[in-house]
Amino acid sequence: MLIDLSGKTALVTGSTQGIGFAIAKGLAASGARVGLNGRTASRVEKAADELRAAVDGADVVVVDADVSTAEGADRAVELLPNVDILINNLGIFGTADPLSISDDEWRKYFEVNVLAAVRLTRLYLPGMIERGWGRVQYIASDSAIVIPAEMIHYGVSKTALLGVSRGFAKVAAGTGVTVNSVIAGPTHTGGVEDFVYELVDKSLDWDAAQREFMRLHRPQSLIQRLIEPEEIANMVVYLASELASATTGGAVRVDGGYVDGILP
Repeated sequence: MLIDLSGKTALVTGSTQGIGFAIAKGLAASGARVGLNGRTASRVEKAADELRAAVDGADVVVVDADVSTAEGADRAVELLPNVDILINNLGIFGTADPLSISDDEWRKYFEVNVLAAVRLTRLYLPGMIERGWGRVQYIASDSAIVIPAEMIHYGVSKTALLGVSRGFAKVAAGTGVTVNSVIAGPTHTGGVEDFVYELVDKSLDWDAAQREFMRLHRPQSLIQRLIEPEEIANMVVYLASELASATTGGAVRVDGGYVDGILP
């Protein structure tokens, strides 16, 4: 399938590395102008150089803004006023004793993982509706459905994103704007490597550590390996295209079969 996003502008939050960077790369390769986002200008500039090197002719806009704050969201809009494709990828995760997670930590997870996406949707969705075309996506997680005991606060924040996505899809009903969430399964990123080594023997090499992690902590995976970020990006790029014009209000899985359910 040929996906051509020429003439479209995208913003991918938290996109200097990992899944976010892979999504930005995929969108740029399909012709979109891409807003690359991170908290510090130097880090975003470095990622922008990497993206331009990876995608010939990539049109990249540096959006150095902490979009987990209202001030940062306003700065993002100042730097990139009109967005056709909004990918709410920014998120934090980590393990914690579920009975010791403080109120402040719960608030932090909701502020970063949920409210950041809600704010940007409020800011950009009206313009999409007015123009009669747009794509909003929320990068959720298998943890939204299969809540891990060691990451309850993270899992619940991702569950909230599924509801946010469905609700805003109804707001955009009949306008030409689609709103979806993408349920990403266990994915191979630098941060996840650290997470894996929190749970398995640190003396193991990466391949052995990954196999042990999947065996002990993610045995439901049908592909029995971590997903590569580009595999998540492929779905996001598709949902951002005209080819997915009838897909909205959905929670689309790229989880390697991890979630033991038939739908979606």
